[in-house]
Order: sequence, then C-alpha cells, then structure tokens
Amino acid sequence: MLDIAIIGAGPAGLSAAINGVIRNKKVIVFGREPKSSYLYKAEKVDNYLGMPNISGPKMIEEFLNHAKKLGVEFHEGRTLEVFPMGNYYTLNVENEFFEAKTVIIATGIPKANYIPGEKEFLGKGVSYCGTCDGPLYRGKTTMVIGEIEEAEEDVNFLQEICDKVYFLPTYKEIKHVSPKVEILKGKPKEILGDNFVSGIRIDDKELKVDGVFLIKETVPVTQLIKGLEMEGKTIKVNRRQETNFPGVFAAGDCTGRPFQVTKAVGEGAVAALETVSYLHKMDIEKK
Repeated sequence: MLDIAIIGAGPAGLSAAINGVIRNKKVIVFGREPKSSYLYKAEKVDNYLGMPNISGPKMIEEFLNHAKKLGVEFHEGRTLEVFPMGNYYTLNVENEFFEAKTVIIATGIPKANYIPGEKEFLGKGVSYCGTCDGPLYRGKTTMVIGEIEEAEEDVNFLQEICDKVYFLPTYKEIKHVSPKVEILKGKPKEILGDNFVSGIRIDDKELKVDGVFLIKETVPVTQLIKGLEMEGKTIKVNRRQETNFPGVFAAGDCTGRPFQVTKAVGEGAVAALETVSYLHKMDIEKK
C-alpha cells in the first residue's frame, strides 16, 4: 500500500512528491508528463525565485529531473475515480487499482466545461473510460469524444465490441484509428435521452447512440471523489491543504487563484508535509 498517492504531475504534484520522498514515504505520481499544461506553453517565466528568464518547457524539465533524481516513482494514466475505503483509499487508474493511505490532488486548472447532459447522464450512458465501461455496450452504438490522443485506444477497443462507433476528436492529428470507425467533425452540443442516453447532437445534426464516452485529459475533480467539497469550480481547502475528506489534500491550480507556479510549488510542499503529519498520527493511533 502507498503512503501517498499524488494525482497530477505538474509543479504542485512534483513538489509534493519530492517532499514526501524526502520524508521516507512510499509515493507514486499518477498522471502524464505535463507537456499539454499552460506552463509548458509559456515562452518565458520570470517570477520564479532562482530561475530568472526560464522557458516553461525548461522549467518543467528541471522539475521532472529533480523528482526523478530523488527516486520519485511515476505511473502514466488518468485517475478515473478515488474510493474511500475507511482508513485508506483505492484509486482506479484506467482499470488498474492502487491502494493508498492518503491522496494529494494536484490536477491543475479545473476544466469544468460540461456538455449539456453530461453530468445528468453520468453512469446512465455517459462514461469517462471506454476500456472500463465498454463491455456494457457490446453490440450497441457508441460515440467517443476525445480531447487527447489516448482516446484512440478507447475507440479501437470499442470498435471491436460495438456494432457502430463514432469518433469526434478535438485534438489536432489522428494517428491510429480503425478504418471501421466513423470519424466526425463538429462541436458536441447536447447529450440526449430520458432516463438513459439515446443520442447526441453534433452541431445541428442528431445521432442515435446508446453511450457517449468522453476521454478527457483529466477527469473532472467533482467526479474523482464523490462528495468532494468545492468552492465554485475549485477544490475547497484550508491552510493545511486539507479537503473535507480525511487524508485527502489538494494543491496547486485546482485549489483556485492565483494560477502561479510559485503558489503551486508552495502548496504542494505544504500538502506533502501535512500528509506526513497525518500519517504519523495514524501510526500513533494504531499503537
């Protein structure tokens, strides 16, 4: 079992990871290398102490190298859900399951742009993982909306078991999609249905589908842990970076403004140190 599971490999997550490892805790960072982050796209960062006039990609490279030199372990994949299990948590990382005593959420700027009907039909025809929930739609018609290249894996899997698969990619270049998949262009406007999904509207066209799979870069934080307390679109935390779940902390842009690297790194360090204190209290209580 892990001592600390960190969701997100940006500045906050990496800062938390190195502080956890330095305190001799078993830590894994779950996420992708942050090449799609806003920081990676920055031409120059000039307000981070000790790193004047550095580019965003170079800064991320330095952060990653630091973490790897200290032995931080990484696991690439999207965390789909975190389940409270009493005094520990289980993470579903694209159908691989990990147990952790504590969790630090560091998923970056919240992207809470929902398609109308997405939240209403979640679990009723809407899913964030094709390989997880695809078998429920064997022989049926499905739609995949993909923000990231990894969506192609879900599309190709669904094509093997579904009667018909539509694919609407929102990223630039399609690489490996089965020719049996129908690729669409346009903007998803609404997911349709009564009790369950029955269709989707793309621009002014309606398609009949039994399921809609939304393959996002990160799962909305409101879906990571059911009941996580929010302030608007961001996670509510106190000065110790604690959420309303015991043993679950949050750090960085997902906790709100200011969206600055210095703030993310600082909150990541605080979250890790408070997590270590929480773990020590757990150990004392057991004795």
